Amino acid sequence: MSGSAPTPINREPIAIIGIGIVSAAGHGIAETRKALREGRSGLGRLTLFESPLCGRYPVAQVAGLDARPRTIALGRLALAEAIKDIDPARCGLALGTTVGGMPESEISLPQYYADEPVVDADVWRRHELGSVTAELAAEFGLRGPKLTINSACASGAEAIACAAELLRDGEADLMVAGGADAMCALTLNGFASLLAVDEQGCRPFDRDREGMSLGEGAAFVVLQRTADRPLALLDGWGNSCDAHHATAPDPEGRGAAQAMRAALGDNSHVDYINAHGTGTPDNDRAESRAMRSVFGEAVPPFSSTKRVFGHTLGAAGAIEAVVSVLAIHDGFLPGNPGFEHPDPECGLVPLQDTVERRPRRVLSHSFGFGGTNSVLCLRAPV
Repeated sequence: MSGSAPTPINREPIAIIGIGIVSAAGHGIAETRKALREGRSGLGRLTLFESPLCGRYPVAQVAGLDARPRTIALGRLALAEAIKDIDPARCGLALGTTVGGMPESEISLPQYYADEPVVDADVWRRHELGSVTAELAAEFGLRGPKLTINSACASGAEAIACAAELLRDGEADLMVAGGADAMCALTLNGFASLLAVDEQGCRPFDRDREGMSLGEGAAFVVLQRTADRPLALLDGWGNSCDAHHATAPDPEGRGAAQAMRAALGDNSHVDYINAHGTGTPDNDRAESRAMRSVFGEAVPPFSSTKRVFGHTLGAAGAIEAVVSVLAIHDGFLPGNPGFEHPDPECGLVPLQDTVERRPRRVLSHSFGFGGTNSVLCLRAPV
């Protein structure tokens, strides 16, 4: 059997009242908006650490950030922007991450195995993923429910869905939800060993694509059951699992299509899709088949912004949720940097340049290792 049943959801929309972001595209909403409108690539040369085998691959690093632990430092910047207008004491935190304190653990590991071992207890205490959530919640005085999500590249989107369900069920009054992940050697070298990284930079949905480009960053949305003037509404969400393979997606995109249908509910109208679009041959092909399965020959305008931000793993779904809010609020559809040649196996062509058009309803896709699929549906306020 391929795929599990999508999570049933309540159709009551949830208000999005704040957003914050940091990535290779810039620090904050204003710089991110400008990069998206210009279709500017955030990819560049690796400088965060040495990687003799993989240093040739372009990556999307956040500039001007020296604080450690790096994942917490990224989360701090995005979280501060998102919650600047709310009372943190009322707010809970749902955070998706896959790296946690691993960048610092990698630095400390040689010291641990040296002839005269040096053990930094704080480094190893911060290695596990939940430490990011705990430290950010304590620093900002977030006293509501706290949860940490690790579902690979779907983590950030799933954190938003979980936070929305807490609000829907009356378990919280206010939630900030999203993701944060820093660049580390294990992820870069690991994806490269799977032949999943493109030496020319990611080219989502392009015929000649050869893989992803890793990035780092953080993004959060502030959720509330109702609000007078929200930036956008979270209209639905869907989660599923392919149950197909440890790393590869279901080739037909059946699990992804399940999550899309669950997020859409009874209303199939969509004006724009922010695709997961990593640039790997298998993922883009499976996602294209999922979109055709759901929408037939009338697939809405879609694009992947992975070349702008890199693939930020646990933060990707949150970053793309913020992109979707900006599309709705500011009235534009981002382009798909890196695309030049249509792929007949995908059978779809993404938006190549920014389109000045206000979408009323947007799907944001996040599909991860192990076949984890999370899809968010956002719409403009009435």
